Amino acid sequence: MEAVPTAGVSLVKRLIDLAGASVGIAVTLPLYPAVAIAIYLDDPGPVFYAQRRAGRLLDAGPRGLHFETFSMFKFRTMRIDAEAKTGAVVAGENDPRVTRLGRFLRRTRIDELPQLFNVLRGEMSLVGPRPERPELLETLAAAIPFFEERMRGVKPGLTGLAQVTLGYTGRPPPGSLLHHLKDDLVNPFDLEGVEGALADDMRLKLLVDLAYGATLEHFGSFVRTELEILLRTPLVMLTGRGR
Repeated sequence: MEAVPTAGVSLVKRLIDLAGASVGIAVTLPLYPAVAIAIYLDDPGPVFYAQRRAGRLLDAGPRGLHFETFSMFKFRTMRIDAEAKTGAVVAGENDPRVTRLGRFLRRTRIDELPQLFNVLRGEMSLVGPRPERPELLETLAAAIPFFEERMRGVKPGLTGLAQVTLGYTGRPPPGSLLHHLKDDLVNPFDLEGVEGALADDMRLKLLVDLAYGATLEHFGSFVRTELEILLRTPLVMLTGRGR
């Protein structure tokens, strides 16, 4: 199940990352002061937020999962005490912990812009599966078979195929092909009372992320998919769809 990027794919992908992150930082850096002031005025406190995330999967066996880990940068979108009572939990749609401005920043993905520095440092790629928190990833992997495999041989991305194809938590948009196939993919036995389960959305995200990983094994499919995702991401930002 491991995605094995060819030497050509790895080289071109890194060049795209370096060029895209450099241009992205140059274009968006002037926005940082305005965003920072707006965040502070809306909810006084730190403007930036660094959170430990799991990167590429190194090993999965009887002793547990082992990932590369790194500090992922974001503009803060939640209250300072967001996890004081709950601990680490998956953020959902209409999450009450998100500030008023944070909803806008998340919807437009402006909160993710500092991750361009993670891309420059080689911890992330412009395109790839979104990184989860290690403690949440353990739980998701226990509930969803092979969930950890989406990160095997693949760097986490600033955007990805799942982010331009699915909704915020991984739910397919109404009317899309995946929406029509959703029940067959996540509930083939027609079990009752499981509609809307977060695990189902994550299963769809897993399938899409695995499909992206498969494109890295062939240069032509990689280039087509990479460019399509990069071109579709600004539309997702402008329309506020996806994650």
